Amino acid sequence: MSTIETKLSIQGMTCGHCARAVKNALEAVSGVASASVDLESGIACVTHDQSAKVPDFVEAVTEEGYGAVQSA
Repeated sequence: MSTIETKLSIQGMTCGHCARAVKNALEAVSGVASASVDLESGIACVTHDQSAKVPDFVEAVTEEGYGAVQSA
């Protein structure tokens, strides 16, 4: 199965703990292989298979108390 990379713009992160919380939430989504979060740019990169969808990522981040939208 091929992997896909999706970028998300994350709102509300203010510290390293925030970035780790978002990373952990994204990596807990079924189908996600890995996630990286850049606090400074507010961008999360999610590597996943076709079973994982953007709404799943947004829901996971929202449940942690942050905002997320797909970015180009």
